[in-house]
Amino acid sequence: MNETQDPFEYFFEMPWSDGLPVVTPTPERLVWMLAGTSRAAGEVLGDVPPSLNTATVESVALHALMAGCKPEYLPVVLGAIEAMLIERFNLVGIQATMFTGGPLLILNGPYAREIGVHGGSGCFGPGFRANAVIGRAIRLIMMNLGGGIPGVSDMSTFGSPSKFTYCVRENEEQSPWEPMPGDFGFGPDADVLTVCNAEAPRMAMDDVSAKPEGVLTTLSNTMCTMGATTAYTQTNWVIVVAPDHADILARGGLSRADVKGELFERARMPVGVLKKGGRYRGPELSRWPDWVDHKNDDSLAPMVHEPDDILLIVAGGIPGPSCLVIPGWNTSSQAITQAYRTD
Repeated sequence: MNETQDPFEYFFEMPWSDGLPVVTPTPERLVWMLAGTSRAAGEVLGDVPPSLNTATVESVALHALMAGCKPEYLPVVLGAIEAMLIERFNLVGIQATMFTGGPLLILNGPYAREIGVHGGSGCFGPGFRANAVIGRAIRLIMMNLGGGIPGVSDMSTFGSPSKFTYCVRENEEQSPWEPMPGDFGFGPDADVLTVCNAEAPRMAMDDVSAKPEGVLTTLSNTMCTMGATTAYTQTNWVIVVAPDHADILARGGLSRADVKGELFERARMPVGVLKKGGRYRGPELSRWPDWVDHKNDDSLAPMVHEPDDILLIVAGGIPGPSCLVIPGWNTSSQAITQAYRTD
């Protein structure tokens, strides 16, 4: 870039932007961003597929800066990239798939609250800097270090608004249950992140039900769709329950595990319907549990292969008589839940 070029326009002309203006990275701003962590700038996190450019603390900080992060957000971005580079997350497949979604980052613990990651009203939408720019930093890293360029290596047929940024915090303050990482053995005050390759959210609206039966029926019905990969292969679901519905479920005596078990039992579709389209490829390639009878069109195939495939969180605000169902991708990508460094 020469002195006469406008820095915003310069970045738009380069394949480094997600289509939005970026903060111009200067040496002074990079020093400012690196102050958000005690980790050495040259520390290697790993190679980001498919281009396999190396992610260091410094290169991650550079993208966090471009995305609009504050220094205190940097530990979260570093932790997310480390989780996404774990083999079973399958970032190389995520970068190249025709799937519409992308990595959803869910945060738990006091550090996320302290830096302002939002989990209340409007938490999946605009207006919350930490949510927006942390998710954006992850996408810029996927594009610039990983080479996930739409139409080049990123073959997503449509893309999705969730591929710009997809970051949320569990609303632990208004949840009747322990935080979601408790399902994985973490205590309620642990700083934990979860990454899951996921579609955009689908609303399950129910402003009538006052008892668990109605809420569970609405939720499970919304999960039943032959257009989702979850109908044919084992993968994760993210189920987001607003505080109002969580209260109805909890007052009805249901724990988080109970809700997951109920959704496993209820979210099922007839084999005969699923054979008519979607991704049905016969018994060998449609990975239903062994007890599903492919020869019986009335046999019910589960949209959830086992209860622990569900990541169940409480988020959103009050009032809010609704839930969100978020299907995952496929069996090749498994959600990662782990503690991350906040220093």
